[in-house]
Amino acid sequence: MKRVVIVGTGGHAREIHELIEDINTAAPTWEIMGWLDSNAAAHGTTVHDLPVLGDVEWLQANPDVYVTVAIGAPPVRRRVVERVRAVGHTKFATLIHPTALIGRRVEIGEGTVICAGVITSTDYRLGQHVLINRMATVAHDDHLHDFVTIAPSAVISGNVTIGEGTDLGTNATVNQGVEIGAWTIVGSGAVVTKSLPANCTAVGAPAKPIKERPEGWHL
Repeated sequence: MKRVVIVGTGGHAREIHELIEDINTAAPTWEIMGWLDSNAAAHGTTVHDLPVLGDVEWLQANPDVYVTVAIGAPPVRRRVVERVRAVGHTKFATLIHPTALIGRRVEIGEGTVICAGVITSTDYRLGQHVLINRMATVAHDDHLHDFVTIAPSAVISGNVTIGEGTDLGTNATVNQGVEIGAWTIVGSGAVVTKSLPANCTAVGAPAKPIKERPEGWHL
């Protein structure tokens, strides 16, 4: 089995731990080594009976171990991935829950996580370190760029493009052919009927921008 370590110890990280356990129940694949966390006070403790091994520097002595960055917020996930890469580590686990329906003619980037009950179609592209949470739907010819987060039960229609680092809220709906710019936040329950610019927060039905952010706000 391949060895894997989970970066983070919060609620989403513990969900990813159970996702990996579900994968192993279906087909033994991963040996879970433990957790990495930037909080030094947590080092040496246990979470779900697994040890908190240290911070990402632990990877320098363990180059063969795969990493999953289990952080829901796209800006933070991106920064942590950059920290992992900065210590010379390049092995990221791609995790797909056994109950997810995955199309045959698709591209799924390294480090992406697809959770339980997700339904996808065909001919879509997912970038690196994308998170698609429980019961969400991805349709044909969609393109989700790196670090996108799709919250539970969100519905993405066909021919949709979602820019890097965009965060689509719980139960949000994106209509056919819409483009959403990079690092935009779409609120829970929003209905995106028209394209949205980058670096904004949009809410409502139909979704409209209510806040703009400067370029690079996520850095």
